[in-house]
Amino acid sequence: MTGGTGFLGRRIVDRLLSQGREVSVAGRRPAPDLEARGVRFIRVDLDDAAGVREACRGMETVFHVAARVGVWGHAADFHRTNVLGTRAVIDGCKAHGIRRLVHTSTPSVVYNGAGLSGAGESLPLTTRCPSPYPLTKAQAEAEVIGAHGAVLKTVALRPHLIWGPGDPHLVPRILARARAGRLRIVGRGTNRVDMVHVENAADAHVAAERALAAPGCPAGGRAYFITNGEPVVLWDWINALLTGLGRPPVTRRMPLWAASAIGGALEAAWTLLPLQGEPPMTRFVAAELAKDHWFDISAARRDLGYAPRVGMAQGTAELIEWLRAHPSA
Repeated sequence: MTGGTGFLGRRIVDRLLSQGREVSVAGRRPAPDLEARGVRFIRVDLDDAAGVREACRGMETVFHVAARVGVWGHAADFHRTNVLGTRAVIDGCKAHGIRRLVHTSTPSVVYNGAGLSGAGESLPLTTRCPSPYPLTKAQAEAEVIGAHGAVLKTVALRPHLIWGPGDPHLVPRILARARAGRLRIVGRGTNRVDMVHVENAADAHVAAERALAAPGCPAGGRAYFITNGEPVVLWDWINALLTGLGRPPVTRRMPLWAASAIGGALEAAWTLLPLQGEPPMTRFVAAELAKDHWFDISAARRDLGYAPRVGMAQGTAELIEWLRAHPSA
């Protein structure tokens, strides 16, 4: 497995260990806690194609979860990790006769600048996007799907906005911006979005492996949206989270056109000047904050047997409880 030390990857490792499976994790930084549980750690970087190929030796299934994520950065860095790294994983699988490859993709691969309401897998992969992440993930997904064949069975999963206790990305960014007074409702504030609880996302990966192993399963060579199946009004959910933590809700607003204009200007500044980190707003983020993006998961239910077991209400309540117990998170 790649990405086994990350937020989602650790949950998948938990599932596999609970089944009595032997698990190997390939990554840059050792994880002593996983090794103490019997996980074999293989130190390798996705940039090292030969090392990745060797790490695949002896595996029955490869879960490729690792990726370079973010809304900003050099396109070459995203390409090296997301495209060339995925290509190295595919090559390793083929070189060692591995039977199954479960690839973690993202719904952003179908970004088209418009709102997406109940979108299905028939949408084409993006070829134009103001962020290199969706573009490189789209190319990686296409190569994974194209690698499906008689020996190597492949499937791509598109989990959307993974969240839950211990989330190092989505919720901490929301809370940090709220604390700094930099959170604004972009657009009308009525846009609906899908999310997926991390436990559900992990279940989907294990279900996908099981589906690939089943004779005649239609999942091979396909991509699937993975969500909770419960679209929420984004800003209502954010405000419920803030209120549950005893913080004031977001009330200040910004039109989408203004957020997009600011995002474009900040992107230009970060491109021309030696500024660190990510711009506080980008055109891609403005669109994601203001537009619908929720998806039809009926194909995943049908072909993978995917059934979200942690609902939005339950998961949100548990997250609030966890954040109260971990105020520095």
